[in-house]
Amino acid sequence: MDKLIIEGGVSLKGAVSVSGAKNAVLPLLAACLLTNERCRIKNVPNLRDVNTMVKILRSLGACLEFSNGQVMVEARNLKNLAADYKLVSTMRASFCVLGPLLGRFRKAKVSLPGGCIIGVRPVDLHLKGLRALGTKIDIQGGYVVTEARELRGACMYLGGAFGSSVLATDNVMMAAVLAKGRTVIESAACEPEVVDLANFLNKMGAKIRGQGTPSIEIEGVRHLHGTDYQIIPDRIEAGTLILACAITKGDCFIKGAFKEHLSAVLDKLEESGVRIEDADGGLRVRPRKNLKPVNITTLPYPGFPTDMQAQVMALMSVTPGISVITEKIYRIDLCMWQSLTVWARRLCAKAPMQLCRAQEAYQVRRLWLQTCAPQPH
Repeated sequence: MDKLIIEGGVSLKGAVSVSGAKNAVLPLLAACLLTNERCRIKNVPNLRDVNTMVKILRSLGACLEFSNGQVMVEARNLKNLAADYKLVSTMRASFCVLGPLLGRFRKAKVSLPGGCIIGVRPVDLHLKGLRALGTKIDIQGGYVVTEARELRGACMYLGGAFGSSVLATDNVMMAAVLAKGRTVIESAACEPEVVDLANFLNKMGAKIRGQGTPSIEIEGVRHLHGTDYQIIPDRIEAGTLILACAITKGDCFIKGAFKEHLSAVLDKLEESGVRIEDADGGLRVRPRKNLKPVNITTLPYPGFPTDMQAQVMALMSVTPGISVITEKIYRIDLCMWQSLTVWARRLCAKAPMQLCRAQEAYQVRRLWLQTCAPQPH
């Protein structure tokens, strides 16, 4: 798709369903490599990243069927244990095939990951955790080459410069479920997607507890079996739909949205004046006519998610007053606010936005937005 053409000035009204969580389904698909039995995953969104992961698993020799929101995976006869650069380099989450391959076969070769460009996101925490389990790791020609005579449980700390890592927690957890003994991951990621993976692994026969807390305990088992599983709704998609309703002063029912996964987002929206009510199977969103500016600081879960920063920036750009956005996870997307500034200049009589101050010109962490009240025609 080269461009989107949007006719604005319309309030969004009606009901919309939330898709399955992309950031949950990708590691779940990788986890299917841990067993030679068939797994069925439901509520799978038909997205490019999901199809890339399907291609990666097929390249390893797994049999997959993807239709009608369901993926059937059978990794009985894998033909190779090397994840190809051409696929892995296009999507960061594909690096999470490393843990399950290592856990089941005690060796793997996976290209260093690519994907979205959001600051510096190294894989050092992944490798630190896998080394703690007894893995020998070499970097050869852009590939991570791993081998272990056996994996043994260990206690490890996976906190990094930016806090915990979701994919590192996923990778180590998937390797540890088939290791000997007990593994404890301290400073583990607490995101709902990590909990979903742990619940999926437990349904396959793993013994994991503490998911959703900074300390996860894993008791290794000898093998895992196949299972059926339905992934959680996508909290970022749900939050984006809620923000779209708020921006357009609409009235929407967001089917499938989990309030408990969006606590920080909903708290700030309600502070701004957006009414959000529990409804049967979702959330009802009805913003008040006059919203108030709010200050946002992104933090690891359960804090305000960095993936919702841009959407809130858009809402605050049409909300009278001064809003402060502080990014504690990655740098602020300069393209985003520059685009908003251009838009605001063109429509300065409606909602002019001024960048009052930005710290660290190329690694922006805090953004002040001053928005004037819309002027009458």
